[in-house]
Amino acid sequence: MGITEEDLMPAAVELIQTGNERGVPLRLVGGLAVRYLTPDFPPRTRTQQDLDFATSSDFKKALVEYLSERGFIGDKRFNSLHGHKQMYFETAEGRALDVMVDKLEMCHVLEFKNRLDRLPITLDVTDLLLTKLQIVELNRKDAQDAIYLFSAYPVSEGDEAGTIGLGRVGSMVADDWGWWRTVTMNLDKIRDLARGDGSELVPAGAPHDAVEQIGTVRRAADDAPKSLKWKLRAKVGDRKKWYLEPEEVEHD
Repeated sequence: MGITEEDLMPAAVELIQTGNERGVPLRLVGGLAVRYLTPDFPPRTRTQQDLDFATSSDFKKALVEYLSERGFIGDKRFNSLHGHKQMYFETAEGRALDVMVDKLEMCHVLEFKNRLDRLPITLDVTDLLLTKLQIVELNRKDAQDAIYLFSAYPVSEGDEAGTIGLGRVGSMVADDWGWWRTVTMNLDKIRDLARGDGSELVPAGAPHDAVEQIGTVRRAADDAPKSLKWKLRAKVGDRKKWYLEPEEVEHD
């Protein structure tokens, strides 16, 4: 299954749809997922973009069989060591495919195992946004992805699929001071960027005001009732590192 840059999106969508029909749940994550969810905005593309998916551990064996049929060969050593949380595959042409299993573990841990059915092709909008907001050293491309989501989807109370759900964000930040610290830090950064020297990253004619919506989520993160655990950790503050260092893992 040779995949070129030109046909990466349709190939990824077809891979997901066929997998879903086979009972193998796959959901797109990363920049390509944001591009799929914001088709009316100028795409942010890059060369040699990998395919990033999410799945459930309940379907790992079926997933390996399915991807093998489609020309993706698993990295046996990597998948043996890390397959409980991440799996890596590659085509003969060198196209890489990463699959997050049950959760994303980077600077923070984002559980999504029971949320894969919220949207048919990608991870849920709020979860996809949280994959960006959990990055301590946020770069410009990830900030742009977040701006696109804030521009395309409404912020709403609760946790409705296809929205930026304040209930979901609140549940992540209310019990874990570290999550709150990183999310609010990034919301401030992205809002400053969107109304400052990164204003060109805000798509013209978007259905929602990104800066206004970022402010709404920022206030909600502060207003969410905090747990005793959160309050105790808050007393320590930045004096102790509040995030994980993402692992740099090599593939065979």
